[in-house]
Amino acid sequence: MTSMAIGSSRLFSDLDVDVEADAPLGPRTWFGVGGRADALVRPRSEEALSTLVERCHRDGVALRVLGEGANLLVADEGVSGVVVRLDADCFRERRLNVRGAVEGVRLMAGADLARCVLETTRSGFAGLGGLAGIPASIGGAVRMNAGGAFGSIGDRLHAVGCLDRRGELVVAPASSLNLGYRRCELPGEIVLWASFTLDEGDPVRLRSEVAEVFAYKRSTQPLAEHSAGCMFRNPREEIVPPEVRKAFGGSVSAGGLVDRAGLKGLAHGGASISTRHANFVVVKAGATAGDILALSEVVADRVEDRFGVRLEREVVVWNRTPPEESR
Repeated sequence: MTSMAIGSSRLFSDLDVDVEADAPLGPRTWFGVGGRADALVRPRSEEALSTLVERCHRDGVALRVLGEGANLLVADEGVSGVVVRLDADCFRERRLNVRGAVEGVRLMAGADLARCVLETTRSGFAGLGGLAGIPASIGGAVRMNAGGAFGSIGDRLHAVGCLDRRGELVVAPASSLNLGYRRCELPGEIVLWASFTLDEGDPVRLRSEVAEVFAYKRSTQPLAEHSAGCMFRNPREEIVPPEVRKAFGGSVSAGGLVDRAGLKGLAHGGASISTRHANFVVVKAGATAGDILALSEVVADRVEDRFGVRLEREVVVWNRTPPEESR
């Protein structure tokens, strides 16, 4: 379906939504580069979102959700179908103690993770502080089980509410999601909300711990530059040759492999490997998504040649291939 057809489509003409046809997506990502979407749709209610999901599935229209734009690269040729943005108030709601208990913390999918970390910490809820400094919406963080050295969001996840292809709500406990490193097997197409099991804590101490996490990340990551976070997943232990594990002293990270391959500072067009953290690709003015993709392939090839380990991208790439085929 073309951009013009989507823009005038009966998919959403009678729904409570805002629609922008041929919408620029690149500037809405942390990389700041990339193409456009056939249609960017902002539902104003859960009912409108539910109906839109059902209609897209019915008509075979590709559907994606744009969160905070981190961990995402939009190809220069743009994105087919409908891109949904959950930025209405109803999708950003944050409820603390909704059932009178700490585990009653429920966060809507469009809520900003950083704001949720600060709000829960200031309210004396412990458990999400290790996620400080991770740019994401709650829905995006849950979908990829976002995390780092201080833990993952799945560590405190209690349950998740998703919309299935019929636009109907499906609720699943965290125990059913097969959570793992950058893995979460969701029961539906779109995350609507997530609830968390948190502990009571001293707000002053919790704020201090969050400040320490931020300080560590500022000292080790290029937070002031245009980047989408870690470019590559850490390799699974079973694919790393024993001699490589020995040389690294056991644990092998993607950044460590790129660093020891001597690739810090390597550039392609307007994209380069950060000199601060080897698993970050940073971009300058004039860079394209193609520059980033080409650089990531060069890095993966050189690491494989040097260590026998093929790195997999952690950054998600959107293009004109329907998402079911591009995963």
